[in-house]
Amino acid sequence: MNGITKELADFLSRLEFDQIPEASLEKIKLCTLDSIGCALYGSKTPWGKIVNHFIMSQGGCEEATLWTTDFTGPAANVACGIGTMIHSFDYDDYHANKVHPGAVVVPAAFAVGEKEHIDGRTLMVAMVAGYETILRISRGVNPSASRLRGWHLTGTCGTFAAAAASGRIWKLDPETMAGALGMAGTQSSGLWAFTADGSWSKRFHPGRSAQGGIIASSLCRAGYKGPTKILEADDGGFFKATSSDFNFPGVVEGLGEDFLTGETVIKPYPACASVHSSIDAALMLRKEYPIPWEHIRQVKVYNSKLVDVQCGFDYQATGILEAQMSLKYCVARALLDGAFSLGQLDEAKLSDPDVMQLANRVTFVLDEEIDRIYPTKWPSRVEILMNDGKKYHKRVDVPRGTAERPMTRQEVQEKFRMLAEPILGKTDADSLIERVENMEYVPDVSEISGFMKKT
Repeated sequence: MNGITKELADFLSRLEFDQIPEASLEKIKLCTLDSIGCALYGSKTPWGKIVNHFIMSQGGCEEATLWTTDFTGPAANVACGIGTMIHSFDYDDYHANKVHPGAVVVPAAFAVGEKEHIDGRTLMVAMVAGYETILRISRGVNPSASRLRGWHLTGTCGTFAAAAASGRIWKLDPETMAGALGMAGTQSSGLWAFTADGSWSKRFHPGRSAQGGIIASSLCRAGYKGPTKILEADDGGFFKATSSDFNFPGVVEGLGEDFLTGETVIKPYPACASVHSSIDAALMLRKEYPIPWEHIRQVKVYNSKLVDVQCGFDYQATGILEAQMSLKYCVARALLDGAFSLGQLDEAKLSDPDVMQLANRVTFVLDEEIDRIYPTKWPSRVEILMNDGKKYHKRVDVPRGTAERPMTRQEVQEKFRMLAEPILGKTDADSLIERVENMEYVPDVSEISGFMKKT
């Protein structure tokens, strides 16, 4: 085989459980639990309900469970609903390559896995295949360059991941897997226009990518021929189409030896990951200095130009998504409340006079040193200037949740319980934690997905 698409496909087709490092297998368990919790919470959001209602209205062959409903339908459509639910509150896992792997990979693997009655080990291999795919392709395409073109990388790179996960379950040979990646890439989409008006399109991107990836591998499994040079093709290849500064070797560097899955971050805050270090700094300042907000003249946030483009816009209180993406809202809310969790995104909080006034005093400042290292590193510095001339500042080099400051297993489980218990109840939530903790011994993935079926 030659070319990076085929080299990646060869790796995906041959990946086995015993080849995967223990750290990556353990991270997959945590990410699975976290994704399920996010989906359960997301099932109650307006955007989650609308997508699920549409999927149920289409009917179709009974292959997989649409979580939190009594509907069983086509795996590709079900994955669309689950992916939308997982990403419905921007609380799902992420990677420094500016992608949310779990929201694409988990629904694809579970939907096809339930259809095929696979065991837990097979599920875990499929999910690692999907995570490695999205993380390697996003690294190679250069997340900063692609994002500055207006692309949402979870959407554009996610189709490849879903094709990889479902294709691994179906044991596609290397040539067929390469075609499946090609058919996935030709469906890649996801634009960043949602911050212009607080619309909901971002929530839908991972679900649509999961759906597209399953369709891709299904077609190629049936004999459809997909482009086997989708990443590197000179005319119409994914990299040239979506980035101005890419690195082909980044896809295959260390392939089979260095697994990127273990670098995935479980989110401590339901907000854009690009503002997490700023939230950290604001919370530290609030704890260290009980500052009356009305005496604050200005809050300066020092960060990279990409964070400014993505999150530095003027806050208008148009809805939850705008607040989650807004550097100004997140910093102001953290300073006001000394916390940033689900309660900080209550509808009443989004436009209260205090947060509107303080958000207007938050100013972005370009930091050349941070700009040079972002998004390889995600630091931030927050400086508060008081009316009496006093200054307080805090720099956070490593945001909470990352490999250097990871959430503990207990913290991940506590987050899951917070999201899941209102839907499942304590007994089923505890049982689900136990199943996921021992996923490699589960004989049929329906033992896990069955907890999410409405009865």
